[in-house]
Amino acid sequence: MKKMISCWALLFIAPLLLAQENPFYKNYSWEENPDFSVKASDSTSIIGLKDKIISEFIFEGEDFLEYFLEHKAVWLNSDERIEEYNKIYLPYDNNSELLVNKARVIKPNGEILELDDSKILTAENEETQRVYKFFAFEGIEKGSIIEYYYLVKRVPEYSGKRLTFQTSYDKKDVSFDLYSPSNLVFQFKSFNDLPEITRNTLSEKKLHWTMRAAEIPGLEEESQAAYKASSAFVIYKLDQNLSNNTKDITSYSKVSQNLYNFYYGEIDKRAQKKLNKFLDEAGVKPGTDTDEILRTLESYIKTNVYLGKGENVGSDLESVLNQKVASSKGLMKLFISLFNTLDIKHEIILTSDRQDLKFDPEFEANTFLNEYLFYFPKTDKYMAPTEFDSRYGFPPAYLTDTYGLHIKEVALGDFKSATGKIEYINPVPAEETVDKMIIDVNFDPEDLTVTTIKLDRTLSGYYAMYMQPFMNIIPEENKTELLEDFAKRLDESAAIKSKEMNNADPALFGIKPLQFVIDFESEAFVEKAGNRYLFKVGDLIGRQIQMYQENERKLPLEDEFTRTYYRTINVKIPEGYRVANAEDININHSFSKDGKEVLMFKSFYEMDGDTLKITADEFYKINKISKEFFEDYRTVVNSAADFNKVTLVLEPK
Repeated sequence: MKKMISCWALLFIAPLLLAQENPFYKNYSWEENPDFSVKASDSTSIIGLKDKIISEFIFEGEDFLEYFLEHKAVWLNSDERIEEYNKIYLPYDNNSELLVNKARVIKPNGEILELDDSKILTAENEETQRVYKFFAFEGIEKGSIIEYYYLVKRVPEYSGKRLTFQTSYDKKDVSFDLYSPSNLVFQFKSFNDLPEITRNTLSEKKLHWTMRAAEIPGLEEESQAAYKASSAFVIYKLDQNLSNNTKDITSYSKVSQNLYNFYYGEIDKRAQKKLNKFLDEAGVKPGTDTDEILRTLESYIKTNVYLGKGENVGSDLESVLNQKVASSKGLMKLFISLFNTLDIKHEIILTSDRQDLKFDPEFEANTFLNEYLFYFPKTDKYMAPTEFDSRYGFPPAYLTDTYGLHIKEVALGDFKSATGKIEYINPVPAEETVDKMIIDVNFDPEDLTVTTIKLDRTLSGYYAMYMQPFMNIIPEENKTELLEDFAKRLDESAAIKSKEMNNADPALFGIKPLQFVIDFESEAFVEKAGNRYLFKVGDLIGRQIQMYQENERKLPLEDEFTRTYYRTINVKIPEGYRVANAEDININHSFSKDGKEVLMFKSFYEMDGDTLKITADEFYKINKISKEFFEDYRTVVNSAADFNKVTLVLEPK
């Protein structure tokens, strides 16, 4: 097991002289004759009867260690749940030692089956070669309780640790305890209605914090919701060492300075020469438009430098330049060194995926610092250096519309350093992610059930990002399939007459939209009914999602990115016919926030001679909708589905 000495030994040397009580685990065990009470309806399949976590930070000689215990009891009342819980995986890696692992099954009749060592198995992941241990339960029947606990001795995490206590099922008897030497002060923050962590003052030789909850209700997953970020959890961090009056042990100012020292060191002449050569190979021309430079540079790096994993993948700048293989750190160094060579002002951002964990602007903990972005003040745009599917101006959308730690270089004379500031990462505006359709429809004069359709569809922003930057490596047969698929989605039996793709050059991403033009013939949109024809015009925009909500919405709704849809359908009305029910086209629903229209679906029409021109526009200018406005969002989304149902009646004049 690795030892924590280095600078932390100096930081914590004072407490080595302090007396400590025995670690909690010395006296911990489960009840020999457990007495769990289960009250459940016939439809209930699972209840958590005990959920206990204890963590103690302790000194053993020169080592600073953590003892972590998890103790659970779960009632299972369905075959599906039994199947789900017949294996329980245990934490086990090179930095930890599994000291205690006990498990048992308590049957409905009270019989107790305790697992022996033969039921605690070890396996290895063939792909990662990671070794793990698990309990293999046997003898579980409906109405049984599985109970287990384990104790791990490990290298401690103290700069920000997250523990989640809420799941999809109800839990009872939930508790959390954290112990530390009397000089080490931790800070805690509870999220999403988890009870606050309080200090227990009864212990004299160590510090003790605790949380108790008689019950935590289950939280069901809902569509378009940040489920993990919305569940009840706590984050804690080491904040002070009272023995030497060290404060803010976990702080963003330290993170900012450490990252600056790592990424912004001096570059020697040999490495600089290689950087200049790299820029020449990339086709970057200093002095041109900043947007163009950044697009060119990013595209070249993400096409020619391989992002590797493992201990042997270099983070050294020269190694990256020589081998074109980089770790995440190496890739960051490469980008930053090139930005500095080109004198492009930038900031490092550290943030978290808002679906998983919303960045808290008030509680500093390294738990929130999971993902890297660059911000360019001159262009007000972002770049995700280690996300190869992302492109400049369109970072992973779940890393936007949230807070982040901005790290900026500052200079005072010849002295350079860094400052860290929490700022909001704005989402890409809806006007920059557009799905635009122009559809021209003509009827066969000999048979009005046959239509000739020209579909002109352009995609930009996030809708184009997963295609346009990679068009140079997509095989031609796949491009053909992609093109034809736009027509086949409307009619699987469509007869393709012609097709073309424009602006497929990766260098045009963010400059010109990716365009698909398909001419096809179809018999899927018109049916004859006596002397009238039923034209399913709503199907031409493609199948739209219809949101159903039988139960009251519990969680806020979150979209990935803001977006806009423009649709124009030009229908040449056959000679001798008219549209009997054109008013069915008119749909108008919207939602406003702070006096601005932020969600909208609006469809309308006008007649221009014998051409019926239909407009069906839609936009979503915000990603987050609180649950009290969920019905407004659902109404707008369902408006597009309502348009799908519009069938025009063509009747003789």
